[in-house]
Amino acid sequence: MPFDPIIAEIRFGVGLSPSIAPPASVDDMMVRLRGPDESAARFVIPFWADATPSPRDFHDLSQIRRAARGTDREEEAQEQLRAMRDVARDQRAVDFGAQIARAVSTKDGLREWLTRFWADHFTVRSVSGTTRHLVAPYVEEAIRPHVAGRFSDMLRAVATHPMMLVFLDQHVSMGPNSRTAQRRNRGLNENLAREMLELHTLGVSGAYDQTDVRELAELLTGLSYSAQSGFTFSDAMAEPGPEVVLGQSYGGGEPRLDDVFAVLDDLAAHPDTARHIARKFAVHFVADDPPLGLVDALARAFGQSGGDLGVVTEALLRHPAAWACKKQKVKLPFGFVTSGARALDIDPDALAAMSYNEGRRAFLGHLAVMGQPWEMPFGPDGWPEDSAEWITAQGMAGRITWAMTAPARLRDDLPDPREFVYTALGPDADPAVAFAAQAAEDRVSGVGLVLASADFQRR
Repeated sequence: MPFDPIIAEIRFGVGLSPSIAPPASVDDMMVRLRGPDESAARFVIPFWADATPSPRDFHDLSQIRRAARGTDREEEAQEQLRAMRDVARDQRAVDFGAQIARAVSTKDGLREWLTRFWADHFTVRSVSGTTRHLVAPYVEEAIRPHVAGRFSDMLRAVATHPMMLVFLDQHVSMGPNSRTAQRRNRGLNENLAREMLELHTLGVSGAYDQTDVRELAELLTGLSYSAQSGFTFSDAMAEPGPEVVLGQSYGGGEPRLDDVFAVLDDLAAHPDTARHIARKFAVHFVADDPPLGLVDALARAFGQSGGDLGVVTEALLRHPAAWACKKQKVKLPFGFVTSGARALDIDPDALAAMSYNEGRRAFLGHLAVMGQPWEMPFGPDGWPEDSAEWITAQGMAGRITWAMTAPARLRDDLPDPREFVYTALGPDADPAVAFAAQAAEDRVSGVGLVLASADFQRR
């Protein structure tokens, strides 16, 4: 099946817009993807080091509160800590608004969708209230810059990022024979090593065993983090001696970050990684059970390019199977609400300026009901891909409620449903949906019917 601009925007982008033309070709999509990140420049999300309040801010204020315990300054310190938490909550709302605004206004929907895909592949979740506003900065600096770059570079960025280290308890992992472990009587944590092999690279059926997990975990000791200094490589926590992972020896001299990078690069280049990424890519973008030929083509593109994700993405877009499957995937809740806001042509600057309470009423509360609480996946494997996981009674009730109530909250002047059905679904909209939109009693119900339809829910 040839290139279709409507499918391009719905399946590989963030949805149709009445004010932004869909891409004209695969070449057009790739030029945009490899070009400047205009959306990130317009709606800024800070990197970890620039985010406020920082982990160090919370750490220092907690120390002040602890020192003031039992004195007349304790309540003042506690109030300052509460105020700092409110600032963090508001910053999280600002970052959420920026992501919605990017989706609504972008001409490069493929970049937005790839960012979501890779952020889910390398899932993190805040483990404390002091870092909930720092998930978006993690995605902004460890994921987004690499979506058309080399997989090994993204893997390095993720494995050394404070959010990943804290999420999987790597920052407290110590080599059993390291200097720090002998002083503190602590030991090895295998979480990051296991997820790196099982989820991030080779896949659950990859050619590794428990010995590889342990050896990799020992090699990763030294990757650490503190609120005061951020990411650090601590040779005092690193396990001395060489480690053998998948038959290859690493280290042996003084512990070095370069030894960790060497194993990450080899894992990124492993044939099982190519196959794992290829299948996951095909499942996410095309179908829960994708054509074998498509997976083979993506695996070849990954291997032959040395893990160049831009090459893999282009191989997907140029494969006939990517266009032949008609709307087999169900939009995840975030994709559903962002494509709805895009179809409604909501002012992106207004979305970026939403307060916490406005964002909660218009989006965040609804996402939780639909089964995708914002930045709170249930485990390190991210959100489920199986479409059946999202077609539940509660999930569908949440989607219908959003479709029927949120548009009027987001826009005072809703579009005519008779026109909106083609704006949202394209010229080949389901005739039954088009008829329902034409027969609607008012604009609120007509627009809601379009957004709640099965045709809009799928991509």
